[in-house]
Amino acid sequence: MNQDIFKAYDIRGIYPSEISEKTAFEIGLGLGRFFGKGRVVVARDGRRGSPKLYQAVIKGLKTNNLQLITVGLATTPMFYFLVAKLGCRGGIIVTASHNPKEYNGFKVVGKNAEMISGKEVLRIMNKEL
Repeated sequence: MNQDIFKAYDIRGIYPSEISEKTAFEIGLGLGRFFGKGRVVVARDGRRGSPKLYQAVIKGLKTNNLQLITVGLATTPMFYFLVAKLGCRGGIIVTASHNPKEYNGFKVVGKNAEMISGKEVLRIMNKEL
């Protein structure tokens, strides 16, 4: 996995050369182990590759004993609201935010929708996988 995709605030890269379905699955697998048991929100934006990345990250998360709240298409603020309002362990949204159209990525939050940086996700994955 390309470690350069793990940034200060998120995970992002060019789809599908830097961020792929395999990457999404591995991120889901590692985060699923990190979140442990409980509810996790999963959402996506409307970018070209988002539906495939969304399904792959869900597949990785499902290997753990999590109750997934799969929202589908959502805005990032809506995603943050759901994680906090529903008292979830965390969440992941497939999005590259304001970056150019060839990019895609992930924003990850913990309890109370507190941001988990891309660099922290990399540390989690190195520990959990």
